[in-house]
Order: sequence, then structure tokens, then C-alpha cells
Amino acid sequence: MNNLNHISKAYFIGIGGIGMSALAHYFLLEGKQVAGYDRTETSITASLEDKSVVISFKDSASDIPQAFLDKENTLIVYTPAIPKEHKQLNYFIDQGFIVQKRAKVLAEIANSSTCLAVAGTHGKTTTAAILGHLLAETGAKVTAFIGGITQNYASNLIYKGNDVIVVEADEFDRSFLNLNPDIACITSVDADHLDIYDNPSQVLEAFTAFSKSVTTTNLLVNNTIPIKGHTIGVDDSSDYSASNIRLENGTCIFDLKYPEGLLKDLHFNLPGLHNLSNAVTALGMAIKYGSPTASLPKALSCFCGVNRRFTYRIRTNKCILIDDYAHHPTEISAVNQSIKLLYPQEKILAVFQPHLFSRTRDFIDEFALALSTFDAVALLDIYPAREKPIPGITSSVLLDKITIANKYLLPKDQVAQFVKESAYKIVVMMGAGDIDKLILETTSILQHAS
Repeated sequence: MNNLNHISKAYFIGIGGIGMSALAHYFLLEGKQVAGYDRTETSITASLEDKSVVISFKDSASDIPQAFLDKENTLIVYTPAIPKEHKQLNYFIDQGFIVQKRAKVLAEIANSSTCLAVAGTHGKTTTAAILGHLLAETGAKVTAFIGGITQNYASNLIYKGNDVIVVEADEFDRSFLNLNPDIACITSVDADHLDIYDNPSQVLEAFTAFSKSVTTTNLLVNNTIPIKGHTIGVDDSSDYSASNIRLENGTCIFDLKYPEGLLKDLHFNLPGLHNLSNAVTALGMAIKYGSPTASLPKALSCFCGVNRRFTYRIRTNKCILIDDYAHHPTEISAVNQSIKLLYPQEKILAVFQPHLFSRTRDFIDEFALALSTFDAVALLDIYPAREKPIPGITSSVLLDKITIANKYLLPKDQVAQFVKESAYKIVVMMGAGDIDKLILETTSILQHAS
């Protein structure tokens, strides 16, 4: 791991985060001692504790294990979501430890090997998961850091070796500018993170800067993006494009056109044109890397998806409950399109937890428009994450802008019962906050009711 080779211990502040925990698992597999802090206990922290990782849930310097007070051999990794006044973080800084942001550590690992970087405001996690799976299934010694739990590997880390590293190139805080990828893609460029970027044009400028870190011949770009590279599309004249698309028993079957040839009758199990575009992108990157094309169809056909990306929690004749991480208007619209493609005759109830006051403020009209395409909407209060409330920005204000008649504002403790008593066969629950806990509760109540 280049300059990280001499490190024998790593302490993660925010270890329960999806990106942080993948790094923690990687360090464990590389033979390092790992410990950390997080605010709350989750299934992610439990999975680390099962591997003898000591995790503190109290922000106190006295809770740091003695073994991790060795500043010569201990790396401190933190996430930007950690507040500046965090006591453990400030202790390590004051004591002169090596303290780095997660993005810097990830970049150091990725840049020390062949790096395949997946960028985009939407689709990063699914595309990176497909790509990591394709490489692993076709024999590459790959490590893939995934921003979600892959269903094939029950993990956010694919670990088969260090010849090639797959990473999500995160635009938040311009973190992706730390990477020097050998092959990269840009799946989408929409306005987002306007708490970091002053306006949408700055978002495009950041992605343009990222694109210059790789040669044009090794960059794949969605054909809607004004950045030069090999184009990605669906049923069009792009360099890499899906064609002859049909749906059979919920499986998408298509042909892949690419500069060197054609792969026929590929089977892909995720719904929606946005996911098909993600698959085309991952296939294109795998081909660029040199994966044996004859093995790619079988590898793609056994990809099962990523947890909380159009995940069925219940799928019976009476009830369908879908769980999705969607937290941006574009993502909400893509989820709705996917459901209507699969179930064109059914009405849909959407339960949505807005994520961040700033994102709700910046896209409140777009959220209202996207949510108004469902038959009924139930909103939760805004999940603040790293932010403090913004005056005048509430879920109630968003609710007023939604144009359909069947719209509700619910406290968390009423969500499961509300869904149970609703008359809707199809329910989708969306958000990037803590709605996942409510989904588990709702699933349990609906299963016991059936």
C-alpha cells in the first residue's frame, strides 16, 4: 500500500459508514489491527465486531484502546461527516498522529495499483458493484470498494487480490480529484451537493477536472454529458450501447455493441433503463481492462444487485415492498420508471425520507415533481445527517408542493402501521437516512399480516 506499508494499526473515526467500513475490512484482510469509533451500533459495526474489531460508541479519548496510542505505527482515518469538535479526532491531531481523510487513504491504495474509477452523481455504487463482480468472476485479482452491500458477496468489499482496484470516485468534497485512474467512467452529472458546490456549473467543472486525470481513450462517459470520451448509451449509436432489448420474466436481455464487436443475448436481472446503462458502463470498463469477453455474459447473468438498490423486501401476489436508497429527484424518477415498467397496471405508494436540509432546499421543486408521479406519498421528517436545521426548510413545506391528493406527513413510529393499512399492493420506501430501520419493521409487520 505504498506509504501505508509501515502502518500496522488503523483507527477509524466513523467506522460504521459504508465507505469507512469497507476500508476497515480491507485493512483487516491486509493483516492490520483495526479499531474505531462510531455514534451508533448498526449491522455494519456488528459485522466488524464479529471480527474482533473494538468499537467505541462514546466520543471520549479515554475510550481509545491502548494499543492504538502508538503514533509511529497507527494511522487515523476519518470521514468528513465527523464534526470538527469531535474529541477523539482532536486528540489524535493534537498528539501528532498521522490523520487522513478516508478519500486520501482510498486514493493511496487505488493509485498504487491499476485503478478503475467509477464517477457520477448517480449510479456509482451499482456500476462499481457490477464491475467488481465481472472482474472477480472472470478471474481478475481484484479488490473493489463498494458504497453498498453487494448481494453476491454480502459485503461492501470484494477482495480477490491487489492487481486491480475498483473504487467509487466520489464528487463530494471533490474527493475524486485525489485519484489517478487507469480507466474511468462518468455515469451522470446532475446538480447535487450544492452545500459544497456553489452552482451546477461548478459540479460539471469538477467532473471535467476529474476527466483530465485519465486519457480520453480510457474514459467512458454517458452520452448526455459534455465531456470527451468513449460514449455510453442505451439503444443508440454510442460507442458502448445496449440494443435489441427485451424483458422476459423480469430479466432484461440485450446485445452489447462495443468498438471491437458485439456480445449477444446478455441476461441482466436489475430493472430500469438506468441500471441497464450502469451494466453497459461496467461491461465497457471490463472490456477496456482486458477481461475475456467470452466470459462476461455468464458473469453478468449471476449478478444479484446491491442492497437497498431496488431491493425486494416482499414479493408476493398480494404485496410488493421495494427498498431503495434514492435520495435525489433524478433517482426517485428512475425508481418510479422501473416500477411502472414492471407493473404498469398497479398503483404505487411511495414512502420517502428526505436527506439533508440543504439538498431539500436546493431541489424542493424537483422533489415535489418527482414525488407527484406516484399515486400516494408519505413523507418523513428530513434526516439531518451532518447538518443543522435550515429555517423554513421542512418536510411539511415539501408536502405542500406535491400536487397529488393522497399525501401524508408521518412520524417514524406510524410508518409501518400506515403501510399495513394502506390499500396499495406496491410500496416503495426510499431515502439515504435511517429509513432502512423502518423498512425492516415494515417488512416484519407485513409478513406477519399475510
